[in-house]
Amino acid sequence: MGLFGSFLSRFSKNKAGLEDLEEFRKALIESDIGAEFAEEIIKLVERERVEELAGRITDQLKGALVKSDRQIRFAPNRLTTILIVGVNGTGKTTSVAKLARKYQDQGLRVMMAAADTFRAAAVDQLLTWGNRIGVPVVTGKTNSDPAAVAFDAADKAKRENFDLLLIDTAGRLHTKNNLMDELGKVRRVVEKVTPIDEVLLVLDGTTGQNGIVQGRAFQEAVTLSGLIVTKLDGSTKGGIALATERALQIPIKFVGTGEGIEDFSAFEADSYIAGLLG
Repeated sequence: MGLFGSFLSRFSKNKAGLEDLEEFRKALIESDIGAEFAEEIIKLVERERVEELAGRITDQLKGALVKSDRQIRFAPNRLTTILIVGVNGTGKTTSVAKLARKYQDQGLRVMMAAADTFRAAAVDQLLTWGNRIGVPVVTGKTNSDPAAVAFDAADKAKRENFDLLLIDTAGRLHTKNNLMDELGKVRRVVEKVTPIDEVLLVLDGTTGQNGIVQGRAFQEAVTLSGLIVTKLDGSTKGGIALATERALQIPIKFVGTGEGIEDFSAFEADSYIAGLLG
């Protein structure tokens, strides 16, 4: 990413001038780090000695990240269930498959549920991934009740002693129902069978500040426990990841960096900040 690298190099030689600061402010805002946080960093640059600047900015960035555990909360001696939410086009369904592969590789018995029943392409996509990686997928009829599919999957996964159930949910509905109401229903229905241990929101890293608006809406509807930020590669400077975590106070748990099944990893704060600093 290297968002700050060239500026830190310039500032380390000379105290930042007005023109430098304006250019830096523009770069920060364009990175989607957020206007408020951008101003905090600008004030830091204005008051700190040049030889201490890199360290102080590093501390500022680390301080913006939450201290919550970034590991998935696996339930001991029972099925662990994760609800995956997010708007269409964020890479939600692909992220479900990537999570399935990750934990399958760790020896867990994993099942996926295609509860995005209003979008046939999403069901087909998850079935394709399931066949490719050898993970069973529970489906329903097109336009069937998403909560019913999620319920059936939870019941089946529990009865057959699976370790992990990943539920792909709708990102948009073609009905009069409100999406957030439908997601709340999915959660309530599944919890009649087994507790939901995590609710992960998938955010497109190129979305910009609208991602924070999305996050707040999902947080109100289903109480999020973590974030997955996708497309965090050369197409984005990555500031939205930090801005979203800071705004929602919910930890980023995973990042997706490409379309491939292996282009997915646990979020590491130190390496992320090092990437921003260049």
